[in-house]
Amino acid sequence: MKTALTIAGSDPTSGAGAQLDIRVFQSIGVHGLSVLTSITAQNTIAVKSIYPVEPEAVREQLEVLFEDVGVEALKTGMLYSSSIVEVVSWALEKYGTKKVVVDPVMVSSSGMPLVEDGTIEKMMQVLFPLTTIITPNIYEASLLSGINIEGIDALYDAAEKIKSLGPEVVIITGGHFSPASIAPSGGGRDTVIDLYYDGTEFHRIESERLAGEYHGTGCAFSSALTAYLALGKSALEATRKANEFTVDALRKAYHIGSGMGMLRV
Repeated sequence: MKTALTIAGSDPTSGAGAQLDIRVFQSIGVHGLSVLTSITAQNTIAVKSIYPVEPEAVREQLEVLFEDVGVEALKTGMLYSSSIVEVVSWALEKYGTKKVVVDPVMVSSSGMPLVEDGTIEKMMQVLFPLTTIITPNIYEASLLSGINIEGIDALYDAAEKIKSLGPEVVIITGGHFSPASIAPSGGGRDTVIDLYYDGTEFHRIESERLAGEYHGTGCAFSSALTAYLALGKSALEATRKANEFTVDALRKAYHIGSGMGMLRV
């Protein structure tokens, strides 16, 4: 059976982080592996606290997995500190993993910072050059590129700038984009555009914008992408299938608390 690894934080609601990634992997049909980088105290409303795992513990988790289990593809989620980023990058180089998805998690949906100062800079230096596909949302893409993304032209410019940082493919996810900034593709519906760029071609992957606030959308997309890469799909095919998977999970979302909805994966 194919395997996929998530290197991410723990979410006690199972609506995001490593728990959601494992659920997505299982749903798509790959065996899920996990290395925890942090423990969070959060619910459907907000993140209250973050307790980072010691870098040495992250390193040992990675070592015991790679020395025993083949990993077809992996993704990173919340990498709280620059020390953890260094450990993950070291493992990728040592064990030669070829299919690496980076979800550059920076801030929670409720606005709490999810990385220490200096972590993003360290990711840009040592992790992005080892990355197959990076999946920033609009806010993250703005920070990484230094471009204020307020329209389609800026979206394309940001993708090119992020590509220059080292990843093979950039996918800027458009769920956080203001609907007014994008002309509907037809039929008068609000449209979400995920922009795919591989250094040669751009592809716009469009889907209907669904009303509501949802927990873990970025995690679901990046973990679905990882699973499809593990199954041998090309980067573009995996992107399209991950988009379809995430939209379907959003359409079937439900509530277990008083805050954001949970994706049904």
